[in-house]
Amino acid sequence: MVDELQPVPPKLDLLTQVIVTLDPALEVGDTAEGKRRIINITGGHFSGPKLSGTVLPGGADWQLVRRDGVAVLDARYTLQTDDGALIYVRNWGLRHAPPDILARLAQGEAVDPALYYMRTTPVFETGDARYLWINNIIAVCSGVRRADAVVLDFYEVL
Repeated sequence: MVDELQPVPPKLDLLTQVIVTLDPALEVGDTAEGKRRIINITGGHFSGPKLSGTVLPGGADWQLVRRDGVAVLDARYTLQTDDGALIYVRNWGLRHAPPDILARLAQGEAVDPALYYMRTTPVFETGDARYLWINNIIAVCSGVRRADAVVLDFYEVL
């Protein structure tokens, strides 16, 4: 009977850990949507069980800090695998914490990531035949903000 069928609970499988290096934020200022800032990506690298390589410079996080203090992350950048494939990433998510923790992050202080929420949903695009599988997955990410970088653990949702 169809009523007896139940969804399969999702599981997470680590794809890679990405370290993205960043320029200081460009403060666009208060807009109708909130405080806009642009954080240019200068490079980085990634390594893990399914993907390894370099983060190419040239992307950015077009971040919006809402009036409630939640940062809406909207980063776009390119990964180049060790074997030469290019993978476009659009990574959207949220970062929030109590005001004192956000102030410490803004100062560039190392803050225990258990004290704040930084989760994203990366979407991947590639035309490289070796990595076409990545176009067809759902992924989630847990992140850590450092003074001049972010560390992102990307997981495939199985």
